[in-house]
This record gives sequence, C-alpha cells and structure tokens, in this order.
Amino acid sequence: MASRVPRVRFNNNLECPILGLGTWKSKPGEVTQAVSDAIDIGYRHLDCAFVYGNEKEVGAAITEKIKSGVVKREELFITSKLWNTFHRPDLVRGALNATLENLNLKYLDLYLIHWPQAYKEEAGSLFPADEAGKLQFSDADYVDTWKEMEGLVRDGLVKSIGVSNFNKRQLERLLQVASIKPVTNQVECHPYLNQSRLKAFCEERGITITAYSPLGSPDRPWAQPGEPLLLEDPKLKAIADRIGKTVAQVLIRYQIERGAIVIPKSVTKARIASNFDVFDFKLSQEDVNLIDSFDCNGRLVPMTASLGHKDHPFEEDEY
Repeated sequence: MASRVPRVRFNNNLECPILGLGTWKSKPGEVTQAVSDAIDIGYRHLDCAFVYGNEKEVGAAITEKIKSGVVKREELFITSKLWNTFHRPDLVRGALNATLENLNLKYLDLYLIHWPQAYKEEAGSLFPADEAGKLQFSDADYVDTWKEMEGLVRDGLVKSIGVSNFNKRQLERLLQVASIKPVTNQVECHPYLNQSRLKAFCEERGITITAYSPLGSPDRPWAQPGEPLLLEDPKLKAIADRIGKTVAQVLIRYQIERGAIVIPKSVTKARIASNFDVFDFKLSQEDVNLIDSFDCNGRLVPMTASLGHKDHPFEEDEY
C-alpha cells in the first residue's frame, strides 16, 4: 500500500516521510506491537536509537511485516543514532553494526550523531559514571566522528547522515569540514520551544529540522509537578475544538505546516492512528502565528547530566 504521507527531499536528493513514529521511552515489551500497529496504519518512517534499548524489539516488528508482505524494505525509512560513548572514530562502525544487527537490517536510511557531547568509552556502560555518580566525559571530537559517519555512506551501510541536538555554532564547525553535509538536525521542537532561529539557520544551509517531543514529552521521567503541560494548553484546546481535531493532531500538523519532519511517540494503537490522521486538514495562518507566539525557550529535554561538557549544546547563548 502506498503511504499518503508527504515526503521531504534532503540535500542529497533522497526523500523522507514527513511523519514518523518515535520510539524513545517505548518499553521493550510494548514497542514490537506499537511498530507493527504503526506499519499497518500506514507509517513508513520509524525513528530509533541504540540508547533507547529497544531496537531488537523494533527490528522484530520490521522483520515480521516484511516477511508477511505488508511492506518491502525499500518502502520503509529507518533512522537510528550513534550514542555518546561511541564517538571515538574507531568505535563508530561497530556501533552502527550493533544497531543493524538489532534491527535485522542491512542498511539504515538515516544515521544521526545523537548528541554532540562524547562520554567516556567504557565497555558495557552507556552512562559511565565515577564512584560519586558523576557522568564521565570523553574528549572525542564530533568533527572526527563525522568523518567516520561519512565513510558509512560511502560503504553503503547508511544512505544519509545527520545530527541531533546540535546548536548553530556546532553545525557551523561541522559544515567547515564536512564532505557530506548533514541532511537533518533532529531537535526538541514544540510550541514552547519552536526553534525558529535554528530552523532558519539550518534551512538556509539545506539542512532539514526533525522535531522530537512535538507533543511536549508528557511522559519524560524528570517532569516535575506543576510544570505546564502542552497537551492541556487552553489556547491549543480552543484551536483543536474549533476544527474538530485533538490537541496532539494540531501539534503534529503545526510541524508539518512549518515543513519540519515530525516523530510523535506512542505505544497505544488508538493514539498511533490518531497521530497519523493529520492530512485531511490545515491550520490557518492565524492559528500558526498564534502557536508560534507560545515560544518561551521552554526546553523539556535539557540533558542536565552532562552540563559542564565542552560540547554540551545548551550552555551557550547561541541557539
């Protein structure tokens, strides 16, 4: 079945469905069914990462759907991400191979550097800490990591490469040395943090934005009581009620209207289906302008554990 999801063209002329299924915080016991349901509903873009700890289960669903003839591999767009403990150039290819093995794939459509900051290379530990529990950093440079990522493209193991959580300065530095440009910068993006300046900067350079946590990450483990909940914002509810859609659908459509690739996460079949039902309406320019005005630099995924790292992306005044 051909998917009705519009596609975004990358700077290398390859295309990506504008809507995908996110898998962050999807428990291993739930994610196989969620991915299976998503493919049945019509999703063809799946966003994964080694650090999520659920790639084997995602892979089980992909394998079953290909085997049963529901989809062909070339109809799917599969993304994964290189984790922070594997930035050292000699570790990059092995990390990709582990992801390919987990997902039971021969290639990825897109491979991202998950964060610019590198962690200490410690076998078996994704969050290496000292005896006091402080996260241990590596001085591996993401510019050197990128050179290895480029080799993965040349060897046919990944079709496109990109970054995630990079700020403007880090992108500028990367672009100075890149022989293959990143196709996307995947960042937290929702009305409280709409990333308009970073988005404009990227788009001027042919780099797309992929919006993670587009619904405001209500299930983030570190959420505090009393923090504003995007899905309960009364102004968004008013827009949703007026057009007969849910707030989540409005938030997803908002990103699509802006030309951002968007990857909402759910493991509930009804919500996975509802999040996909966003192609039969448009937001008015007035609605988009109103939603734009909610921006308050309201970052919900601040990555506080690695504050103090020389490459932490959110400690500068730069966007």
